[in-house]
Amino acid sequence: PILASAHESSCVRLWSIQGNLMKQLLPFSEQPSGPLTTLCTDIFTKILLAGSKMGYIIRWNMASFLEDPRNKKNEIKEELCRRAHATKVVELFIEEEKNVIVTASIDGSVRLWHAMTGYYFGYFGQTRKFELSDTSRLILPSDVSAFPAIIKEESKKKEKKVKYPLVLDRDK
Repeated sequence: PILASAHESSCVRLWSIQGNLMKQLLPFSEQPSGPLTTLCTDIFTKILLAGSKMGYIIRWNMASFLEDPRNKKNEIKEELCRRAHATKVVELFIEEEKNVIVTASIDGSVRLWHAMTGYYFGYFGQTRKFELSDTSRLILPSDVSAFPAIIKEESKKKEKKVKYPLVLDRDK
């Protein structure tokens, strides 16, 4: 068993049942997600979701890490970061049979998202029916204008390069 805790510093800490810190996760995306307010996992504990005070949802894949937590090569991979609400996310869960994430915010809205791609299906109380099979047309909630950031391994490697914007020009 592993325990997960969410923190105001935007990090998630994974603990052994004995109380030893096993891993610390920080969101990779460029947008600051803010303090974390809620956590959930899928039924097999392969996906970890976190909701934040700024309305973001972050998804990590923990499958390889949980196979052998002591192996340093088995990383926890952040796969998605998206703005789901304009205000604090207070609850979220994964509905595995339909492959959707349900989020709730202090603004009173409850929204549905595709679990893997982050596509927005709609909100509870809308007049149209949820169309869970069509993820081809990307729509956004009216109060969110940012598209989901899908995190790829290549972008993490590129980001680690140090840039030096100031260069000495001896002619000047």
